[in-house]
Amino acid sequence: MGLLLCKWWVSMVLALHPFYASVTEITHNAARRELGVSARIFTDDLENTLKKQFKTSFDIIKPANRKQVEGYIAAYLQQHISVKLDGRPVALKFIGYKIEEDAVWSFLEAENVAAPKKVEVRNDVLYEQHATQTNMIHVIVGGKRQSYKLDNPQAVAVFGF
Repeated sequence: MGLLLCKWWVSMVLALHPFYASVTEITHNAARRELGVSARIFTDDLENTLKKQFKTSFDIIKPANRKQVEGYIAAYLQQHISVKLDGRPVALKFIGYKIEEDAVWSFLEAENVAAPKKVEVRNDVLYEQHATQTNMIHVIVGGKRQSYKLDNPQAVAVFGF
């Protein structure tokens, strides 16, 4: 009975205090000299943020104009996620997005990128919407994975390889 009560209490607390988080994974592919970035953001949070920023209405899951929604996502991510490799900014190109369960996966890439020794990531996704937003960052270079948790307002993580 105690375990059942505990599970009920946890579900009630989560219902009253939503969890705001995103996950961004940055992977360097040495053979292809590419940097891939994928960002997982809860669908409703991203959609509400984009609607507010661009002062428009749309359905991110089944958009009437997918290219327009991709443009909103690309513009937003360019404003809120940036990467520097060995101190130099990297131009990330938006590839597209897909819906998976309750999240939007967005994909970006940079070509002709040498393996870095230092990776600096700025990520303040959804900070303007949620004071308790957390953004997890995973960086993989040369098969070595490092992770860091950014809590609003902290927006920069630095990784050494």
